[in-house]
Amino acid sequence: QVQLVESGGGLVQPGGSLRLSCEASNLEFLFNKYHVAWYRQAPGKERELVASIKTGEGTNYVDSVKGRFTISRDDAKNTVSLQMNSLRPEDTALFYCNVRYGWRNYWGQGTQVTVSS
Repeated sequence: QVQLVESGGGLVQPGGSLRLSCEASNLEFLFNKYHVAWYRQAPGKERELVASIKTGEGTNYVDSVKGRFTISRDDAKNTVSLQMNSLRPEDTALFYCNVRYGWRNYWGQGTQVTVSS
């Protein structure tokens, strides 16, 4: 059974930083074949794509996080990370890790990020 385990969420003051990590296990194929991404869902809002790395296509970010967030992957460790700097209250959300390859689409359980003074 594929598992995605996220870590690194928490409470941070505006302007602060957090680093989210997601480790995948029991994948059917090598991790480097999977597209990886981070999504978030704030209360009362739809889940939105925050950042992604598509194999062979580079990185992509939602406009609101460009210049502040950086997605990266370590294929040797089956991990994808999201470095979040200059956090704002509007970044408060449940963040989800996602990996997909063809019809295979897997989600983590979510990690809460709260930005508040």
